[in-house]
Amino acid sequence: MKYVLVLMFCSLWVAESTAQELTPRLFWPTPKGTRVLVSGYSYTSGDVFLDLSLPVEDSESQINTGILAYAQTLDLWGRTSNFLINMPYAWGTAKGLFLGDPIKRDFSGFGDLSMTLNVNLRGAPTMTVEDFLAFRANPRPIIGASLKVVMPTGHYNPDKVVNVGANRWAARLKLGTVIILKPKWLMEISASTWLFGDDDDFFFGKKEQDPVFALETNLIKRIRPGLWASLDVTYYRGGNQTIDGNLLENKLHNLKLGGTLVVPIHKRHGIKFGYANGVVTRYGNDFNQFLVTYQVALK
Repeated sequence: MKYVLVLMFCSLWVAESTAQELTPRLFWPTPKGTRVLVSGYSYTSGDVFLDLSLPVEDSESQINTGILAYAQTLDLWGRTSNFLINMPYAWGTAKGLFLGDPIKRDFSGFGDLSMTLNVNLRGAPTMTVEDFLAFRANPRPIIGASLKVVMPTGHYNPDKVVNVGANRWAARLKLGTVIILKPKWLMEISASTWLFGDDDDFFFGKKEQDPVFALETNLIKRIRPGLWASLDVTYYRGGNQTIDGNLLENKLHNLKLGGTLVVPIHKRHGIKFGYANGVVTRYGNDFNQFLVTYQVALK
Protein backbone atom coordinates (compact mmCIF):
# COMPACT_ATOMS: atom_id res chain seq x y z
CA MET A 1 0.00 0.00 0.00
CA LYS A 2 2.98 2.31 0.13
CA TYR A 3 2.34 3.41 -3.45
CA VAL A 4 -0.23 5.84 -2.03
CA LEU A 5 2.71 7.88 -0.81
CA VAL A 6 3.39 8.89 -4.39
CA LEU A 7 0.51 11.34 -4.11
CA MET A 8 2.36 14.49 -3.28
CA PHE A 9 1.36 17.91 -2.10
CA CYS A 10 3.48 19.60 -4.77
CA SER A 11 1.58 21.02 -7.74
CA LEU A 12 4.15 22.80 -9.81
CA TRP A 13 3.00 25.69 -12.01
CA VAL A 14 6.23 27.52 -12.61
CA ALA A 15 6.20 29.10 -16.05
CA GLU A 16 3.71 31.88 -15.47
CA SER A 17 3.33 34.70 -12.98
CA THR A 18 3.75 33.48 -9.42
CA ALA A 19 0.33 34.73 -8.35
CA GLN A 20 -1.39 32.43 -10.84
CA GLU A 21 -0.48 29.16 -9.17
CA LEU A 22 -2.97 26.33 -9.01
CA THR A 23 -2.04 24.04 -6.12
CA PRO A 24 -4.58 21.30 -5.33
CA ARG A 25 -3.97 19.09 -2.26
CA LEU A 26 -1.43 21.51 -0.84
CA PHE A 27 -2.38 20.58 2.74
CA TRP A 28 -3.25 16.90 2.26
CA PRO A 29 -1.04 14.96 4.73
CA THR A 30 1.55 12.27 4.06
CA PRO A 31 3.42 10.07 6.57
CA LYS A 32 6.45 11.44 8.38
CA GLY A 33 9.66 10.90 6.42
CA THR A 34 8.03 10.68 2.99
CA ARG A 35 10.52 11.89 0.38
CA VAL A 36 9.59 12.54 -3.23
CA LEU A 37 11.64 13.52 -6.27
CA VAL A 38 9.77 15.31 -9.05
CA SER A 39 10.83 15.99 -12.62
CA GLY A 40 8.58 17.44 -15.26
CA TYR A 41 7.88 19.61 -18.25
CA SER A 42 5.39 22.36 -19.02
CA TYR A 43 4.49 24.16 -22.21
CA THR A 44 2.94 27.62 -22.01
CA SER A 45 1.66 29.79 -24.84
CA GLY A 46 0.05 33.21 -24.88
CA ASP A 47 0.93 36.70 -23.67
CA VAL A 48 2.98 35.38 -20.77
CA PHE A 49 6.44 36.16 -19.55
CA LEU A 50 6.66 39.72 -20.90
CA ASP A 51 6.45 42.05 -17.91
CA LEU A 52 3.16 43.95 -17.71
CA SER A 53 5.00 47.20 -17.06
CA LEU A 54 6.73 47.11 -20.45
CA PRO A 55 5.12 48.92 -23.41
CA VAL A 56 4.74 45.68 -25.36
CA GLU A 57 1.64 45.07 -27.49
CA ASP A 58 0.41 41.99 -29.37
CA SER A 59 2.81 39.83 -27.39
CA GLU A 60 2.97 36.10 -27.98
CA SER A 61 5.27 33.62 -26.26
CA GLN A 62 5.97 29.92 -26.43
CA ILE A 63 7.72 28.78 -23.26
CA ASN A 64 9.13 25.38 -22.41
CA THR A 65 9.99 24.75 -18.77
CA GLY A 66 11.85 21.85 -17.26
CA ILE A 67 11.10 21.18 -13.60
CA LEU A 68 13.21 19.54 -10.91
CA ALA A 69 11.92 19.46 -7.35
CA TYR A 70 12.37 17.64 -4.06
CA ALA A 71 9.78 17.35 -1.29
CA GLN A 72 9.88 15.83 2.19
CA THR A 73 7.35 15.42 4.97
CA LEU A 74 8.45 16.76 8.37
CA ASP A 75 7.29 16.72 11.98
CA LEU A 76 6.97 20.31 13.18
CA TRP A 77 5.45 20.82 16.62
CA GLY A 78 3.70 17.48 16.30
CA ARG A 79 1.94 18.53 13.10
CA THR A 80 2.24 17.08 9.59
CA SER A 81 4.40 19.50 7.58
CA ASN A 82 6.24 19.35 4.31
CA PHE A 83 9.08 21.17 2.62
CA LEU A 84 9.46 21.63 -1.13
CA ILE A 85 12.37 23.05 -3.13
CA ASN A 86 11.86 23.74 -6.84
CA MET A 87 14.28 24.72 -9.62
CA PRO A 88 12.93 25.51 -13.13
CA TYR A 89 14.81 25.87 -16.39
CA ALA A 90 13.01 27.70 -19.20
CA TRP A 91 13.60 28.18 -22.90
CA GLY A 92 11.46 29.54 -25.68
CA THR A 93 10.57 32.52 -27.86
CA ALA A 94 8.84 35.81 -27.12
CA LYS A 95 7.74 38.40 -29.62
CA GLY A 96 5.58 41.51 -29.84
CA LEU A 97 5.55 45.24 -30.60
CA PHE A 98 7.88 47.26 -28.38
CA LEU A 99 7.16 51.01 -28.69
CA GLY A 100 5.61 50.20 -32.06
CA ASP A 101 8.58 48.22 -33.36
CA PRO A 102 8.50 44.44 -33.75
CA ILE A 103 10.80 42.54 -31.41
CA LYS A 104 11.63 38.88 -31.00
CA ARG A 105 13.92 37.08 -28.60
CA ASP A 106 14.90 33.48 -28.11
CA PHE A 107 15.85 32.87 -24.49
CA SER A 108 16.98 30.11 -22.15
CA GLY A 109 18.24 29.87 -18.61
CA PHE A 110 17.54 28.81 -15.06
CA GLY A 111 14.54 30.40 -13.37
CA ASP A 112 14.28 31.55 -9.77
CA LEU A 113 14.75 28.96 -7.04
CA SER A 114 11.76 28.63 -4.71
CA MET A 115 11.23 26.96 -1.33
CA THR A 116 7.87 26.21 0.28
CA LEU A 117 6.98 25.17 3.82
CA ASN A 118 3.45 23.88 4.51
CA VAL A 119 2.21 23.21 8.06
CA ASN A 120 -1.11 21.59 8.98
CA LEU A 121 -2.34 23.58 11.97
CA ARG A 122 -5.35 21.43 12.75
CA GLY A 123 -6.74 18.06 11.72
CA ALA A 124 -3.51 16.34 10.65
CA PRO A 125 -0.98 15.54 13.38
CA THR A 126 2.28 13.84 12.48
CA MET A 127 1.45 10.40 11.04
CA THR A 128 2.99 7.00 10.59
CA VAL A 129 2.07 4.97 7.50
CA GLU A 130 -0.60 3.18 9.54
CA ASP A 131 -1.97 6.51 10.84
CA PHE A 132 -2.11 7.87 7.29
CA LEU A 133 -4.03 4.87 5.96
CA ALA A 134 -6.54 5.27 8.80
CA PHE A 135 -6.85 8.98 8.05
CA ARG A 136 -7.36 8.29 4.37
CA ALA A 137 -10.19 5.88 5.15
CA ASN A 138 -11.82 8.39 7.50
CA PRO A 139 -10.57 11.90 6.57
CA ARG A 140 -11.06 14.89 8.83
CA PRO A 141 -11.20 18.63 8.06
CA ILE A 142 -7.79 20.31 7.90
CA ILE A 143 -6.55 23.85 8.43
CA GLY A 144 -3.10 24.66 7.09
CA ALA A 145 -0.65 27.50 6.51
CA SER A 146 1.99 27.87 3.83
CA LEU A 147 5.02 30.09 3.27
CA LYS A 148 6.73 30.18 -0.13
CA VAL A 149 9.87 32.19 -0.83
CA VAL A 150 11.17 32.86 -4.35
CA MET A 151 14.83 33.91 -4.53
CA PRO A 152 16.38 36.01 -7.33
CA THR A 153 18.70 33.27 -8.55
CA GLY A 154 17.48 33.03 -12.15
CA HIS A 155 19.18 34.31 -15.28
CA TYR A 156 18.64 38.07 -15.62
CA ASN A 157 20.03 40.66 -18.02
CA PRO A 158 18.90 44.25 -17.28
CA ASP A 159 19.57 45.21 -20.92
CA LYS A 160 17.00 42.72 -22.22
CA VAL A 161 13.23 43.12 -22.35
CA VAL A 162 12.61 39.39 -21.75
CA ASN A 163 14.23 37.58 -18.83
CA VAL A 164 13.87 34.18 -17.22
CA GLY A 165 14.60 35.44 -13.69
CA ALA A 166 12.68 38.23 -11.92
CA ASN A 167 15.71 39.79 -10.15
CA ARG A 168 13.76 40.32 -6.93
CA TRP A 169 12.63 38.46 -3.85
CA ALA A 170 9.01 37.38 -3.52
CA ALA A 171 7.06 35.63 -0.76
CA ARG A 172 3.61 34.06 -0.63
CA LEU A 173 1.64 33.66 2.59
CA LYS A 174 -1.32 31.26 2.35
CA LEU A 175 -4.00 30.04 4.75
CA GLY A 176 -6.34 27.26 3.68
CA THR A 177 -8.76 24.57 4.73
CA VAL A 178 -9.75 21.14 3.45
CA ILE A 179 -13.47 20.40 3.78
CA ILE A 180 -14.71 16.81 3.59
CA LEU A 181 -17.81 16.81 1.38
CA LYS A 182 -17.88 13.01 1.21
CA PRO A 183 -15.12 10.50 2.02
CA LYS A 184 -13.97 10.63 -1.62
CA TRP A 185 -14.84 14.26 -2.35
CA LEU A 186 -12.78 17.12 -0.92
CA MET A 187 -13.11 20.89 -1.20
CA GLU A 188 -10.02 23.04 -0.62
CA ILE A 189 -10.42 26.78 -0.09
CA SER A 190 -7.46 29.08 0.47
CA ALA A 191 -6.50 32.77 0.54
CA SER A 192 -3.01 34.03 -0.12
CA THR A 193 -0.96 37.19 -0.43
CA TRP A 194 2.11 37.70 -2.61
CA LEU A 195 4.67 40.27 -1.43
CA PHE A 196 7.40 41.51 -3.76
CA GLY A 197 10.81 43.07 -3.32
CA ASP A 198 12.14 45.77 -5.64
CA ASP A 199 14.02 45.26 -8.87
CA ASP A 200 16.68 47.98 -8.83
CA ASP A 201 18.10 47.00 -12.23
CA PHE A 202 14.90 47.03 -14.24
CA PHE A 203 15.00 48.10 -17.90
CA PHE A 204 13.34 51.50 -17.25
CA GLY A 205 14.54 52.10 -13.70
CA LYS A 206 13.60 50.81 -10.25
CA LYS A 207 10.50 48.60 -10.29
CA GLU A 208 8.19 48.26 -7.29
CA GLN A 209 4.98 46.22 -7.04
CA ASP A 210 2.04 46.22 -4.65
CA PRO A 211 0.88 42.93 -3.08
CA VAL A 212 -1.25 40.51 -5.09
CA PHE A 213 -4.18 38.86 -3.29
CA ALA A 214 -5.55 35.50 -4.43
CA LEU A 215 -8.44 33.16 -3.63
CA GLU A 216 -8.31 29.54 -4.75
CA THR A 217 -10.82 26.68 -4.73
CA ASN A 218 -10.08 23.06 -5.62
CA LEU A 219 -12.75 20.38 -5.97
CA ILE A 220 -11.00 17.03 -5.59
CA LYS A 221 -12.23 13.53 -6.39
CA ARG A 222 -10.34 10.66 -4.76
CA ILE A 223 -10.92 7.76 -7.13
CA ARG A 224 -8.76 5.04 -5.58
CA PRO A 225 -5.42 4.96 -3.71
CA GLY A 226 -2.98 6.97 -5.75
CA LEU A 227 -5.51 8.11 -8.37
CA TRP A 228 -7.23 11.48 -8.01
CA ALA A 229 -8.43 14.42 -10.09
CA SER A 230 -9.31 18.03 -9.35
CA LEU A 231 -10.98 21.09 -10.83
CA ASP A 232 -9.01 24.19 -9.87
CA VAL A 233 -10.10 27.84 -9.88
CA THR A 234 -8.11 30.86 -8.72
CA TYR A 235 -8.98 34.55 -8.65
CA TYR A 236 -6.40 37.23 -8.01
CA ARG A 237 -6.17 40.99 -8.03
CA GLY A 238 -3.80 43.79 -7.06
CA GLY A 239 -0.16 44.17 -8.02
CA ASN A 240 -0.03 47.76 -9.30
CA GLN A 241 3.54 48.55 -10.36
CA THR A 242 5.64 51.67 -9.96
CA ILE A 243 8.44 52.17 -12.49
CA ASP A 244 11.09 54.80 -11.76
CA GLY A 245 8.63 56.61 -9.48
CA ASN A 246 5.71 56.51 -11.93
CA LEU A 247 2.60 54.59 -10.83
CA LEU A 248 1.11 52.40 -13.58
CA GLU A 249 -2.57 51.56 -13.87
CA ASN A 250 -2.06 47.83 -14.36
CA LYS A 251 -3.82 46.24 -11.41
CA LEU A 252 -4.55 42.55 -11.95
CA HIS A 253 -8.16 41.36 -11.98
CA ASN A 254 -8.02 37.82 -13.30
CA LEU A 255 -9.71 34.43 -13.02
CA LYS A 256 -7.96 31.19 -13.98
CA LEU A 257 -9.43 27.72 -14.46
CA GLY A 258 -7.45 24.48 -14.48
CA GLY A 259 -7.53 20.75 -13.92
CA THR A 260 -5.19 18.14 -12.44
CA LEU A 261 -5.01 14.35 -12.78
CA VAL A 262 -2.58 12.09 -10.91
CA VAL A 263 -2.13 8.46 -12.02
CA PRO A 264 -0.03 5.99 -9.98
CA ILE A 265 2.24 3.54 -11.78
CA HIS A 266 4.42 0.73 -10.45
CA LYS A 267 4.19 1.12 -6.66
CA ARG A 268 6.06 4.31 -5.65
CA HIS A 269 5.81 6.08 -9.01
CA GLY A 270 3.20 8.43 -10.40
CA ILE A 271 2.48 10.83 -13.26
CA LYS A 272 0.71 14.15 -12.87
CA PHE A 273 -1.07 15.93 -15.74
CA GLY A 274 -2.24 19.51 -15.50
CA TYR A 275 -3.86 22.24 -17.57
CA ALA A 276 -4.59 25.91 -16.87
CA ASN A 277 -6.24 28.66 -18.89
CA GLY A 278 -7.52 32.20 -18.50
CA VAL A 279 -11.28 32.63 -18.12
CA VAL A 280 -11.32 36.35 -17.30
CA THR A 281 -8.15 38.37 -17.88
CA ARG A 282 -7.61 42.05 -17.21
CA TYR A 283 -4.04 43.34 -17.13
CA GLY A 284 -2.70 39.83 -16.72
CA ASN A 285 -1.11 36.91 -18.45
CA ASP A 286 -3.64 35.28 -20.81
CA PHE A 287 -2.15 31.85 -21.33
CA ASN A 288 -2.66 28.16 -21.98
CA GLN A 289 -0.44 25.80 -20.03
CA PHE A 290 0.06 22.06 -20.19
CA LEU A 291 2.03 20.27 -17.51
CA VAL A 292 3.26 16.73 -16.96
CA THR A 293 5.46 15.60 -14.07
CA TYR A 294 6.93 12.30 -13.06
CA GLN A 295 7.06 11.63 -9.31
CA VAL A 296 8.86 8.91 -7.40
CA ALA A 297 8.74 8.26 -3.67
CA LEU A 298 12.30 7.63 -2.49
CA LYS A 299 13.17 4.86 -0.06
